[in-house]
Amino acid sequence: MKLITGNLSPYSAKVRMQLYAMGIDDVEFDLPASFFMGKLSTYSPIGRIPVLEVEEGIVPESEVIAEYLDDCYPDRSMLGESPWIRSQVRLISRIADVYLMNNIFMALPQVNRKTRVDAVRDLLAGQVTRGMGALEQHIGQGDYAVGGKLTRADCTLVPALFLCERTVPMLDVENPILATTHVAAYWDKIQGNEFAAKVLDEMDRGLRERQDGTERKRIEAAIAKQKAQL
Repeated sequence: MKLITGNLSPYSAKVRMQLYAMGIDDVEFDLPASFFMGKLSTYSPIGRIPVLEVEEGIVPESEVIAEYLDDCYPDRSMLGESPWIRSQVRLISRIADVYLMNNIFMALPQVNRKTRVDAVRDLLAGQVTRGMGALEQHIGQGDYAVGGKLTRADCTLVPALFLCERTVPMLDVENPILATTHVAAYWDKIQGNEFAAKVLDEMDRGLRERQDGTERKRIEAAIAKQKAQL
């Protein structure tokens, strides 16, 4: 299998964390230079990462990939052991995906103060706050998001909370985790988990490289090399 992934992509990070936690270590990570040349959509019609390449074809969308991995390795499934636990894992994952990450992504164009539309920023930030409020009510109060062990809820939530802490303040909006009790306690604890720490380090590295221009230089060099081979 091959995973088309990027360090900073939270949707890619949730899949990587699941792979690490499930002990699946024969998956190649790649991000071909051709995808930066407008060819990602010809490979995957949705045109977004992550994409899992398998023998039969491609599996796009992080949540679909997560389900696929659980189906392929049922003995290592991270969905939970009872209908109730599975429902809560899916709920937390949906809150993180839809109400946190999706709204943060839509708000990213508002980071630039010169072109920012305050009404748009405020609307989307309000949706993030709403999602965080729901998460505060549903998240477990132990070491993990749901139940007594690591699940897919944690794999989705860790990258989402990274965005809340590191990206939302770029909108001149307070980190929404700070207004919580249960989420804040969870966030403090889960960062000590070895698999969470690994993806957080990858995301942090990706953010630094984007901010200092390293990512852009690497992409430009890869594109130049790709064109030279055509």
